[in-house]
Amino acid sequence: MNKRRIGSEKERLACKYLEKKGYSIVTTNYWCRYAEIDIVAKEADVLVFVEVKYRGNAHYGGSMGAVSQNKIRKISQCAVYYIFKEQIPPDIPMRFDVVAIDGTCVTHLENAFEVMGDF
Repeated sequence: MNKRRIGSEKERLACKYLEKKGYSIVTTNYWCRYAEIDIVAKEADVLVFVEVKYRGNAHYGGSMGAVSQNKIRKISQCAVYYIFKEQIPPDIPMRFDVVAIDGTCVTHLENAFEVMGDF
């Protein structure tokens, strides 16, 4: 199975996981010039930008360790673009989560990182 197909499968798994927790999925695979946001969701009144990471096992830091500072910067830039493009009011609470999948173990880290740059 190729990486893109595995990635899509794991993103669908993450969506189902979040929906079971009461999140509503707004969009998936939101692309902009800077990067891609895997999932944009809402939890109650909070807009949540979700990065999904998958590793076959937890060796070498696992999937959570794969969220680099460079990746955080790119996701932040893409989120700023999303907010501008979708005309999201500045008073809407927002956060960045990570859904880490190591083998069959799913971990959801809420508020995993702060935005890098101006929001």
